[in-house]
Amino acid sequence: MGSVVRNDKYRTKWTACQSGLTALALAAIVSGCADSGDGAAGPAPGRQPDESPKAGPLHSYAARLRADHAARAAAAERWDLEKVPLTPPAPPARKPRIGTREGFEVDDHEELGLPPVFTTVPTDDKVVFLTVDDGAEKDPAFLRMMTELRIPYTAFLSDYLVKDDYGYFKKMQDDGVTLNNHTLHHPYLPGLSYQRQKREICGMQDVVEEQYGRRPSLFRPPYGNYNRATLRAAKSCGVTHVPLWNEEVFVDHWEYREWDRELHPGDIVLSHFRGPDDWKGTMPDMIRTFLNKATKEGYAVARLEDYL
Repeated sequence: MGSVVRNDKYRTKWTACQSGLTALALAAIVSGCADSGDGAAGPAPGRQPDESPKAGPLHSYAARLRADHAARAAAAERWDLEKVPLTPPAPPARKPRIGTREGFEVDDHEELGLPPVFTTVPTDDKVVFLTVDDGAEKDPAFLRMMTELRIPYTAFLSDYLVKDDYGYFKKMQDDGVTLNNHTLHHPYLPGLSYQRQKREICGMQDVVEEQYGRRPSLFRPPYGNYNRATLRAAKSCGVTHVPLWNEEVFVDHWEYREWDRELHPGDIVLSHFRGPDDWKGTMPDMIRTFLNKATKEGYAVARLEDYL
């Protein structure tokens, strides 16, 4: 079955882009109001015509930016964040090449064309990616918070935890969240035969397709444990990428894979659908912990799938 690969123990207001675009928009508006240089007299003070650039596209864009910022600022205050979350840059026109992290390979990884296993996306963008696993806690406040703040994230679901309320995750999907594969029953996969691993992975592919209309391309093995048979099974089920994580966030603390205990551009951050039964707080409390650190350190939260 190949060697087992284990993870370490879960070990503003405006962005610069928004400010630049808004300044450009407002500058264009001002220049449109200035003397054109053709000798025509401008309107007398206080007599500017009502049809001046109010309805122009640049004015409208600037107005939308102001409204967007005001809405995010209000949501940040409502959810008791320290700062307004930063807006991520536009998705890259050319996707970065995703390879398997050194030390995370299995035998014949490249020769078999197995899905890459990675903890960080190669990018110079100062972004991190939030991923949330399993599906045990189904907190409506979490859905409201993420919608109001417009924070993208990726979910990895296990059927035994989500099947009692598929509708909760349908609301999540309707808000633009991609629902991905975390197996049917969350087993320790390297302890299973190839066929049993395939049933766990392909079976969850079938569930997501039946309930949500699409087969996932992303798969995260439970506990981050896998072997060559895991990746062979995942590939046979249509999986193209196996994202793990570089940090894990809880309600009251962070855990890190790297020795420097820092966020890095492109890092994937793990959390779970958990609440007061397992944590010292709620899912919104966890998101507050996550966003306060990311924003303070100048990181925006981007959508993982936009970079793959």
